Amino acid sequence: MLYFDHNATSPLSPAAREAWLEASERFVGNPSSPHRLGARAEKALADAREELAGFLGCGALDIVWTSGATESANLVMHHFAKALVGDAEVWVSAIEHPCVLETARLHFGKRLKMLPVTSGGVLDLDALRERLVEHRPGLIAVMAANNETGVLQPWREVRELCAEHDAPFFCDAAQWVGKLPSAGLGECDFVSGCAHKFGGPTGVGFLKCPSKGVVRAHLAGGPQEEGRRAGTENVAGVLSMMAALAEREAALAGDTIIEREAWRNAFAASLGDARILGAGEGRLWNTVSALLPGDCRARWVVKLDKAGFAVSTGSACASGKEAPSHVMQAMGVADDETDRVVRFSSGWETTADDWQALSKSVAEVAAEFARD
Repeated sequence: MLYFDHNATSPLSPAAREAWLEASERFVGNPSSPHRLGARAEKALADAREELAGFLGCGALDIVWTSGATESANLVMHHFAKALVGDAEVWVSAIEHPCVLETARLHFGKRLKMLPVTSGGVLDLDALRERLVEHRPGLIAVMAANNETGVLQPWREVRELCAEHDAPFFCDAAQWVGKLPSAGLGECDFVSGCAHKFGGPTGVGFLKCPSKGVVRAHLAGGPQEEGRRAGTENVAGVLSMMAALAEREAALAGDTIIEREAWRNAFAASLGDARILGAGEGRLWNTVSALLPGDCRARWVVKLDKAGFAVSTGSACASGKEAPSHVMQAMGVADDETDRVVRFSSGWETTADDWQALSKSVAEVAAEFARD
């Protein structure tokens, strides 16, 4: 089976697996315990914190270890639900991941306002600028890269606008970290990421947040993570995550992205008249989201699965919903067309031959649909 669903989750990399096994044997103590075994575990976490801070470009004390991007988003929204007073609004891009959208809806209700995107799936910066002239929100949340389309968002420009208008900025970077360089993300007020999107283990992630000032904990309990997140830290998971990230950042230092973009582009071109969502916009090198012929994306997934390819219908966190994708709707894709959108997302281990094999199989399935 050739795996093309890395935006949902990536298999554990050999480096991450080795790091997890080694950490499980070496760091058996609770990082909060006063004995030497506890101190060793705490030192390992501190070193990992410094390493991640170096990649992001922030201070080590800005890093909070979490169970993943969903918990991180919940922590951010919980914090602002407690911190914001009166009728302060929260502005969120219309294409955010459900872990951001649904948490914002839960906490802010009618105070939640959506930021529009273009037909190419990019945040409308002009619309944001106009809104900021009239009103300052309590929080702005814009992701770094979209999980369904791979379209890159102008998070750097949003960060600058937020700084200019004194508005806190939260960037969900779950799809960016480990696929593109993390440098500069640490300048955002809040940044979330998770290990399993780039070859680390599931159940571990991080939130970069301001080290100064109070961050209101979502999980009540002990004083771990400077009182910002209760619960014993997952030492093995954190070290495994950092092993995977270090491997990815080293690869990004070369020119491998140009080559991988060429593989992706060749596959997209092989789809003929299929509509590529976000075509013409900057996109992750691993993602193609295409509106394919036929009557149902689920049939595409089943047929390709039988042919030996694992692909997706879009966001794994939203695929159980019967309603059309909110990302597609925000981009102006008709509801009766969203059911034919299939997402292909490769990983670091995917080869040019894998993309070519996928292209051949898609053509064969398309021919089957044409005969039906």
